[in-house]
Order: sequence, then C-alpha cells, then structure tokens
Amino acid sequence: MKPYKPIHVIGGGLAGSEAAWQIARAGVGVVLHEMRPERMTEAHRSDGLAELVCSNSFRSDDAQASAVGLLHEEMRRCDSLIMAAADANKVPAGGALAMDRAAFSAHVGAALAAEPLVALARGEVTGLPPADWDSVIVATGPLTSPNLATAIVDLTGAEHLAFFDAIAPIVYADSVDMSQAWFQSRYDKPGPGGTGKDYLNCPLSKDQYEAFVATLLAGEMTEFHDWERDTPYFEGCLPVEVMAERGPETLRFGPMKPVGLTNAHQPDIKPYAVVQLRQDNAQGTLYNLVGFQTKLKHGAQAEILRTIPGLESARFARMGGIHRNTFLNSPALLDGTCRLMAQPRLRFAGQITGVEGYVESAAIGLLTGRFAAAERLGQSPALPPATTSMGTLLGHITGAAKHRDTNAGKVLDFQPMNANFGLFPLLRPPVKKKLRKAAYADRALNDLAAWLAA
Repeated sequence: MKPYKPIHVIGGGLAGSEAAWQIARAGVGVVLHEMRPERMTEAHRSDGLAELVCSNSFRSDDAQASAVGLLHEEMRRCDSLIMAAADANKVPAGGALAMDRAAFSAHVGAALAAEPLVALARGEVTGLPPADWDSVIVATGPLTSPNLATAIVDLTGAEHLAFFDAIAPIVYADSVDMSQAWFQSRYDKPGPGGTGKDYLNCPLSKDQYEAFVATLLAGEMTEFHDWERDTPYFEGCLPVEVMAERGPETLRFGPMKPVGLTNAHQPDIKPYAVVQLRQDNAQGTLYNLVGFQTKLKHGAQAEILRTIPGLESARFARMGGIHRNTFLNSPALLDGTCRLMAQPRLRFAGQITGVEGYVESAAIGLLTGRFAAAERLGQSPALPPATTSMGTLLGHITGAAKHRDTNAGKVLDFQPMNANFGLFPLLRPPVKKKLRKAAYADRALNDLAAWLAA
C-alpha cells in the first residue's frame, strides 16, 4: 500500500510533540520541525523536545475536583504521549502532577525517536511553509520566531495579541535552612507521587511579611522595550511584584497563603504567610518558588528572596525571568478544527491559539493531530464532545460567537484561558454545588468514552 503523504508539524514543544505522536499513532507519517538549537528562544535552555520552561507542574491531578485534572484523565484515555511522560517522571507535589523537567523531555524525545512514522527535522521554518506542504500544524508556541510570526500576520491581516509570561526562580535544596523550613503539603494531601510532605515551607510573621512586601515593591525591575509597554499580563500568571502592587494582603491570599499548614518547628504559632517551594527534579536537589514568577532584575531577586526565613543562604540554580508571549485572535481566524480560514492547509495548535498552560496546549496539539490525521485518511474530523474539558477549550478558541461584538460584528476581547469548569455546559437537571464538579467530570468521561468508541 502506498504510504500517505506526511503531515508537517512546526514546533517541538508540548503541543507539537503531542500532535506528531497522535498523527503517527493513526498510521500517518509526520515531519516534526524544531528550530532549536539552530535558533534558541528567550526562555528555552536546551534543544530537547517538550522542554518545560515556566514551571514543572501540570497543576491538580484530581479529575473529580479540577477541570485541569479532568483534562489529564481525558488525555490519558486518548493515548497522550505528554501525559504518559508526565506520569512516568512525576515528583512529589501534593495534589499537583509535577515532574522532573529533564527526564520528562527525554521521555518525549525518546518516544518520538522510536516511532518509525516520525521524522525530526532540525532548523527554523522562516516563513510560510512551502506550497507542497498541503497539511501543516503550526505549534510554535508563544515564542514563535519573528519571521514566521510576520508571515502569519501578513497572511491573516490580523495583528497578534500579546501578554507577558514570567518564570519562577529555582533554588538548590541543600541551601534551604531546615531549622526554619519544613516539609508539608497543604492539608497533608499526598497527590500523585507524593507523601503529604511534598513542599518545603518557609514561614513569615506579620512583621516579616510586611517587610518583605515593602522590599519587593522597592526592588529594581526589568525595563521593557517601548513596543512592550502596553502588553497586558495574563491574570493566571502574574509576576509576584505585580500581585503585591494590588494591595498589601494580595500575596497572603495568593501564593503565600498559610492555610492548611502547621509549622513543624513552632506548631503552636500559626504563620502569617508562607512561601512554598516545590520539588523540580527527581533527585530532589532543586526546588522552585511556587507562584514567584517575577520581572525583578537578577541581583534584586537574590537580595529580596534571601530575606525570606529559611532562604537567607539560598543558592539559585535559575533566577526568575519574563518573556513576551503572543497568541492569535483565534475565534476570528480559525475554523472548528483549528484550520486557518485564510489558508486551510494550515492548522494551529498550542499556546499560540489562546489556551494557557502546558496541559491545555498539549490538549490542543492532541486534537489537531487527530484532526489532521483523519483528513489525510479521507475521514471527517470528529470534534470532541462539548461536555469534555478538551471540548470546552476547543470551543473557547474557535467559538467566534462567544467573543463577538454584536453591534460591530467583530470578534474582540479574546484572552487566553486555562481549563476551568466555568467553560462547561450547564448540567441538566441542575446539581447541588458541592456535587457539581464531580458531576461535570462523570458526564465528560462518559461522553468521551462514547466519542472514542465511535
């Protein structure tokens, strides 16, 4: 039998790697294009496929209580490579699914290298793909190279929307003062791969917290270019100093909240605030500061973070940083299977489409891989049920009516979105609030099973 013409996937991140895997598993050849190391980005540090940059966490793994946990389970049932790599390389993180960064990337790379229908092509795609590439998935992520980004804008006639994303610092575990810090997950919840003592916790008194916030607000910040100054932050990943600017108690009700934790050194004294550090590699030698993404200059970061009790002598494996992410006004540009309406041979996947988060990006890669493979096999792409977490994300980025100005007839005010139950169709008949999330999950998995069977 004559082999099918290969599908081209541009970008070897989580979305591109997942798309390539799904295409190959459907029996269709795929060429996966990755520009690193020929051309690096502002955030990546290696040439590995599916490199984790901002965090090593996929967030909650609880399918009955979290939309992203439900998304994990949906993807597992769809033979997701990204979820298989995450599960195989998880590290303790309470109720979250976190993994060893290097081992995770190596797992993905090895799996794709072992798949005979996947060919890896290193080098930058500097403009629109050649005309003979009749099926292409653009999964270049939020750090799309300037040449390709310009070509996309020229083709669509639409400007990119953009937001800043920030990276949290990482410290060496052996530099944390364990006479002040202690191991504990919130409410002692073990989660996947954990024991209930999965985070390092550094407590602050009221005076220490207030002094920390004051020092944070006075810290020297990274200067933006003129063209970056009006770019909004993504609300789900605000720099720690931007949160502090919103009010003195904002951090204490955000990443520094003390709830569910008891200081092992002073159990009778409740901390006023707590900084949590999450294991970043399998060996447990590196920990990242949870929720402490920042645009502080590196020198200021080290000075300020060392005022946190337990981190006075901290050594940093990586300082925090910030980069500009771009995404398409997808509801105005993409059809229901993520094809570019101006040139349907091109599909888009991952964070560039306006989903936010590692898992969400990989989920859109999974779907576009399946859609493209189905077309190559002469089949009609089957959309996931709108009741699933995958379906709600697809609906968010392709549902133009949801983002339309009915007076002007234009698609506007489109912003990146994480998986959340607020996107789900209402339950009929209604379910009591405390049972609602589990009901959403049960309905989603039942409908997913029927979709997969069909």
